[in-house]
Amino acid sequence: MKLNRNTKKIKTASFGNIQSKSRVEKFFSNQKVIAFLALAFLIFLSFPLAKSQSRRLVADKEIKEMRLKIAEFEKENEELMELVDYISSPQAAENQGRMSLNLKKPGEAVIIIDRAEAQDLETESSEKKDESNSWKLWWSYFFK
Repeated sequence: MKLNRNTKKIKTASFGNIQSKSRVEKFFSNQKVIAFLALAFLIFLSFPLAKSQSRRLVADKEIKEMRLKIAEFEKENEELMELVDYISSPQAAENQGRMSLNLKKPGEAVIIIDRAEAQDLETESSEKKDESNSWKLWWSYFFK
């Protein structure tokens, strides 16, 4: 088998191209370099993601706080609506007339009780109960 000079040149030229890679090809063919570039790319992408995640957490916290405030306002609104219903009822008007204006229905008798005297009577009766119950409790504790 005879080889031409032309074919020989082509073969050696093709071997020459394979052996002499450019610097860029050598740089990117190294696995450490590729791993480093991939890591740098991931770090570069993680900063905007972390920033958006922190904004999302702050927004979620604010939403939760607003929902709690809404629930409180709804509860207060419900209580105020009940108060409005009571005040607009005839029973409330009657109670207000009895307490503020000392009004009474025909055939009713009004009795006025002094609050200070009522409290004194209550405290005296509670002290007597405490004293009388104390010795009975001890007696039942030790002898029954």
